[in-house]
Amino acid sequence: MVPVILALNAGSSSLKFALYERRASLPLVLKGSVASLNSNPRLRVSGAGEPARQRDLGAGPLDIGAAVEIVADEIRSMVGVSRLEAVGHRIVHGGRTFTSPAFLDDDVVEDLRRLIPLAPIHQLQNLEIADRAKKLFPGAAQVGCFDTAFHTGRPAVAKAYALPRELSETGIQSYGFHGVSFGYISSELRKSYGPPAGGKVIVAHLGSGASLCAMLDGKSVATTMGFSPLDGLVMSTRCGSLDPGVVLYLLQERSMRPDEVAKLLYDQSGLLGISGMTGDMQRLLESDRPEAREAIDLFVYRTGREIGSLAAALGGLDMLVFTAGIGENSPAIRDMIGKAARWLGVQIDPDLNLQNGTLVSTPTSKVRVLVIPTDEEVAVAREVLQLLETR
Repeated sequence: MVPVILALNAGSSSLKFALYERRASLPLVLKGSVASLNSNPRLRVSGAGEPARQRDLGAGPLDIGAAVEIVADEIRSMVGVSRLEAVGHRIVHGGRTFTSPAFLDDDVVEDLRRLIPLAPIHQLQNLEIADRAKKLFPGAAQVGCFDTAFHTGRPAVAKAYALPRELSETGIQSYGFHGVSFGYISSELRKSYGPPAGGKVIVAHLGSGASLCAMLDGKSVATTMGFSPLDGLVMSTRCGSLDPGVVLYLLQERSMRPDEVAKLLYDQSGLLGISGMTGDMQRLLESDRPEAREAIDLFVYRTGREIGSLAAALGGLDMLVFTAGIGENSPAIRDMIGKAARWLGVQIDPDLNLQNGTLVSTPTSKVRVLVIPTDEEVAVAREVLQLLETR
């Protein structure tokens, strides 16, 4: 029997998974998700060429460890544990050390734990999943694939903060995130456009977490997230770029504790904080409340402004790519962002945009606008396969 590779990809309220045969083309065996972990969780699984099946998992909440065990049960029932050669984990932060996939031995995990303060929610969750998977699949290699790795080749000036050198030398710098997704989009662009990968490209990964990446010939040269996943665009519950003086004010004048500030910035801000109702973009679009419109307007404004910033870093713009949940599924948001970037030569065709096809720009648009669904699970599996073949 052909060995298989499992890819695990945790989000803020879900765990996506996919199983692939260990072949060069990585044929899909099954994929699915444990979604809505906080309330009314449900399992969704589909095999290659088979219709999806769904199962409710109670009222919830469901912790991430229990979600991993549910995935393990699916693997056992579908293919058996003995075929599982490796488990690949999307890990948010690799720091300056981990710039390519790595086996998650005890020393590596200890190094990754030291990075928890840089991405406290995501990193802790990622390592908890890896620990649970190691116990559930003791015969499989555990491999970390790092969101920061794609951005490590950026120019030094794009990583630097204007802080005393001794602080910068300890690792306080811009890292960038969503690299697994950006790497996948880069590979898809290379398939269509060869080594130039579309030339000067901005990829908009717009989901619950959101960031932009400026790519030149498929390589990251600038991105909106920096030291932590809090930076950059307005997100579902995260604030995005914020004057550091606000944090000082909250600590000094409002007497908030550091943990209270962290919860505020990670969980209570963004679209949720502005609207006062939800961090879900689709629900905001469906609402007639003025606060919902204010949240949408700020999301679009900040995204449009950052597109201008990244276009300046590139020295022009050939292509704009939308991906992730909002980018792939919201024609209205794509249209608004396209209008914000019209000065760059972006023109989105209304009919093509509503059809959710790959090409959504007009024939006369100076910037080609694409919608490309991301696939972080297969990107993780590719990195795992690459590492397995080197040992």
